[in-house]
Amino acid sequence: MLYHPHIHCVITGGGLNITGKWSASSKKFFLPVRVMSKMFRGKFLYYLSKLHLNFYGPVESLNFKTNFASFISGLYNTDWVTYCKPPFGSPAKVIDYLGRYTHRVAISNYRIISMANGFVTFSWRDYRDSNKLKLMRVTAIEFIRRFFLHVLPVGFRKIRHYGILSPRNKLPRIKLCKKLTNTLKNISIHELSLTDILVRIFGRDFNLCPVCRSGYMNKASPAVTTA
Repeated sequence: MLYHPHIHCVITGGGLNITGKWSASSKKFFLPVRVMSKMFRGKFLYYLSKLHLNFYGPVESLNFKTNFASFISGLYNTDWVTYCKPPFGSPAKVIDYLGRYTHRVAISNYRIISMANGFVTFSWRDYRDSNKLKLMRVTAIEFIRRFFLHVLPVGFRKIRHYGILSPRNKLPRIKLCKKLTNTLKNISIHELSLTDILVRIFGRDFNLCPVCRSGYMNKASPAVTTA
């Protein structure tokens, strides 16, 4: 719930080259993480130094150019973290992971334990203490302040697409990529049975016998009623 600006990026394991053919990345090597960390830090701080910002309160002294330049220079001595890992087994799991950040609010309702006497108590996980679930109690004003830290400023967008996923001419590019990589055609939901739809949504096969967990239940005969 504290201020922690960060970016999540999903990068394809390859792309279209200048001849319109698919160029795949190596399975053993994708991106040099340490180099990427330094490059991201350099690009971020370079463009930050070009902005005309106004500072208030305890950091008001940064309004002086020499102080701001010194502040930026000091940030180059700090290691910036870029965490890179392979995808989570399948595209569906990648989408599920990203959905936690792109289509949810700062805190889920179930985490809010109580709201009384001007205080809010909510649950949180302390990853530094064996991932233990703990409770935190803050004033309502402090809770609202932390919540609004997660509201994007004017002009910012939550999701942006680049490269082969950029909006311009996206459909022809994606179609070509799928053809070159022999990607299976997306199945329309109208082509699926009710059982298949439930499996996709809940990840469970509801047609599986609840007793033996190996056989499948037969479709029951329709009930006959008489007036």
